[in-house]
Amino acid sequence: MNLSKSATFSLPRAMRMLALAAALLMAVPLQAFAAEQPAGEPLTAESAAEFLEGFFASEQAKPLYTGAAVVIVKDGEVIAQEGFGFADAEKKKAVDPANTLFRMASVSKTFTAVAVMQLAEQGKIDLDEDIRAYLPGLDFENPFDTPVTTAHLLTHRSGFEAREPQNEDLHTDFDLYVSMEDYVKQHMPPVVREPGTAYMYDNFAYLLLGLIVENVSGEPFEDYMASHVFGPLGMDSSGFILDREQLDRLATGYFAPGGEPIDPYVFRPTVMPHGGMVATAEDIGKFMIAFLNEGAAPDGTRVLSAESVAAMSEYRNAIHPLLPDTTYGFESAPQLPLAGASHNVLTKLGDLPGNSSMLLLLPEEETGVFLTYNQTGALRDLFYLQFMAAFFPSYGAPADLEAFGQDPAVRLEDLEGLYADLRLPSIVYAVGKGEDGTLTLSDALIGERSLRHAGGNLFVDEMMQRFAAFRVDEDGTVYMKETALNPLGYARKGETPVGYEDVAADHPYAPFILGIQSLGYYPNEEGLTFEPERPVTRAELVWHLMAVSAVRGSTSDTYAFTDIAGHPLAPYIQAAAELGLVSGGSDGRFDPDRPATRQEAAVIVWNAYKLLFPETIFADVPVEGNTAEWALPAVRMMVALGLHGPEVAPSASGVPVFDGADLLKRQEEAALLYRLLLTPVQQIAAGLMEQPAA
Repeated sequence: MNLSKSATFSLPRAMRMLALAAALLMAVPLQAFAAEQPAGEPLTAESAAEFLEGFFASEQAKPLYTGAAVVIVKDGEVIAQEGFGFADAEKKKAVDPANTLFRMASVSKTFTAVAVMQLAEQGKIDLDEDIRAYLPGLDFENPFDTPVTTAHLLTHRSGFEAREPQNEDLHTDFDLYVSMEDYVKQHMPPVVREPGTAYMYDNFAYLLLGLIVENVSGEPFEDYMASHVFGPLGMDSSGFILDREQLDRLATGYFAPGGEPIDPYVFRPTVMPHGGMVATAEDIGKFMIAFLNEGAAPDGTRVLSAESVAAMSEYRNAIHPLLPDTTYGFESAPQLPLAGASHNVLTKLGDLPGNSSMLLLLPEEETGVFLTYNQTGALRDLFYLQFMAAFFPSYGAPADLEAFGQDPAVRLEDLEGLYADLRLPSIVYAVGKGEDGTLTLSDALIGERSLRHAGGNLFVDEMMQRFAAFRVDEDGTVYMKETALNPLGYARKGETPVGYEDVAADHPYAPFILGIQSLGYYPNEEGLTFEPERPVTRAELVWHLMAVSAVRGSTSDTYAFTDIAGHPLAPYIQAAAELGLVSGGSDGRFDPDRPATRQEAAVIVWNAYKLLFPETIFADVPVEGNTAEWALPAVRMMVALGLHGPEVAPSASGVPVFDGADLLKRQEEAALLYRLLLTPVQQIAAGLMEQPAA
């Protein structure tokens, strides 16, 4: 598979991966954990081997991996170390847990945290000190009195604006070297939330931690890790540099079994403390044994003090006791049905194109598990549920909700509104008032479900059988942690929209316009007009679609169209062209300031979704109106999925009328943006595919 396409982030790709995870969570039998927990099977070499063989041979697991490696440690010893499937499917090369290299992705962060804690032990880093002390010359905006500290970076509570790796940061030029310092200076984000107040999974924070390790130690980060972490533990196959000589050992990545392999790639910056580590499963087993032994390897070699291990094992923040956030270097485990996530379980998950991993530690049980596989996806969620049900079912005991009491400060009406994920703002939730004291929660991936109030700020998602929780700050800011879509962070409620002078409360498009205003895509200031009837230009349309999809403007120096150079929205038009969403005329022009038509908007959306949905499922969707033949497939999709506003209404014969040749008005664009963020299109499409042919 071409790297440039496989690594590209777009709303449909994010939706596909998150939907897969959600579907897997729903597919695992909830009765795996009974109300009264029986004793689990003792975890031994024999029982572990039997479990692994059965799991990887199961019909649930087989579609979710091409090749996988697992190591399980217990009481200071490796009790299982196995490979399953192929490291290279084409060559039929089996996975060898002692020799096959896998990309650790974000599991790298745990090892970066170890390095930070080592330097803290030596008094070279104060976790509560302003990070500027360790990053001389680095300038960034922080409008708050609270400084960003190393502890904030470790716990993903820095307050920085999200900075995600971009498509160009994964490339195939093994000779290119980009330093961490140069990359940080080019991409340094501002602080947009008071540090320490909210949980947003933060890749950039761990990049900064790597740079801090480099600056404080005086050694290149990769050399420090080799000398002070990997070397002492005998992790001889681990490192943060992938060179050509290692490619023969590196597991080939895939997005699906039988799919095209993903070309080998490297990163910008070249050394990525937040995700660039490669290792064997055997090596990670050595680390788990040392960590579970208070930082000491079996031969007595110590990489951490017992105090540092304890510090890394303590959850620092939680929106609710059943929903802990992070420790120094770890994050909470997936929720178990109606049990929440235990403070006594440490996990670290990692994902890159063609690779997913899970590091799982149960210190009370002196048990560690590492699972890695060369296919992006949610095999680990299935593994975790079944492993815990088999060996440690007590962790899945239903929570005693009465123990947490009530919080009279939480009023349901304060929680209603639209929420956007802090890291992935294209993940939007609508929280509304339900029946009998419940709330409704809806999104574009799972759809609508009921939230039953379980006391205080805690709610039970009746569909997913998981908990959700809210927090209302003194300034009125409301956060939600909802783990079905994103367990690694909070969503924030949008501001109360002030509206526009030319959009009355009963305006037919008011819910859409005010909703998009609440989420921050439109100015939210008193005294403004919206001009709902004004046509939207082609450039404005692309800009807004890129914005709600969380796609940043392109940094390319060359453009796909001859007439966009110098246009203020050229980076977004170019980004859309690179994603295959837009095309120009035969003369190579885009005409950015020409008013867009409804059918042009439909085609852009169709270009985003057509890899997800076959055109045939929309072929029989009836539609009337003035639409060009070339746009009919897109218009049928828009009608079938409900991606429009009240401008589309039934004719006298009951057939929807979509006048595609009409100019797209601002009010109609607002409806489209709103629907894209909240319509469960995959569920609707699945329903169409299940219908018998006419």
